[in-house]
Amino acid sequence: MHNFQMNIINNYLPLRDVVFYTLRQAILKGELKPGERLMEMQLANQLGVSRTPIREAIRKLELEGLVLMIPRRGAVVAKITEKDLRDVLEVRTSLEKLAIELACDRMSDETIPELDRALDAFKEALKKEDLTAQAERDEQFHDVIFKSTDNQRLIQMLNNLREQMYRYRLEYLKDASSHDRLAREHEAIIDALKARDKKKGADIIVSHIYNQEQAVIRKIQEDSDKN
Repeated sequence: MHNFQMNIINNYLPLRDVVFYTLRQAILKGELKPGERLMEMQLANQLGVSRTPIREAIRKLELEGLVLMIPRRGAVVAKITEKDLRDVLEVRTSLEKLAIELACDRMSDETIPELDRALDAFKEALKKEDLTAQAERDEQFHDVIFKSTDNQRLIQMLNNLREQMYRYRLEYLKDASSHDRLAREHEAIIDALKARDKKKGADIIVSHIYNQEQAVIRKIQEDSDKN
């Protein structure tokens, strides 16, 4: 029996969403391990709910790529694979490169201080051991850039990708040796946006995401060697 409990994020959320966020957090934190079966009855008993919201949550987790449905085994927690990582980051690289280029054209002068504040908040989070807070501050930094594109379709696509990115973002942030480089890359992104330099900004964001990809791939390979 696992020790995670129902996470009441918002009293107004439907029960199925509360169950979804609870299971999602348990997977991202490693309380539910890659390859582990998700037993509907066991989870329902533990969380004190019926099987219906469990089933609905598992379906949403499958859409995010956090759960796989395997014949004769049912739902299992998905393992992080190099192929999945590369697929997600290929899309992210293209979309964020476009976002930087649009932001160079459309970002207002008032947005730069907002970026500086987001960077400061990210640096503060890096000083602590709360991975969730670090990931949220990282997302918030990039969100300022996305918002400045004034392209709602692009913002929507990036937000949809955010959920699939979250697991990889956490894996990257677990490596404390990468934190200084992350902060420096964010600073370089701000400098490029201040200069309205599309090429420099695009080059930095491509390198920024590539560094993340390589770090997570190394961790996947190390975990594979251990097993």
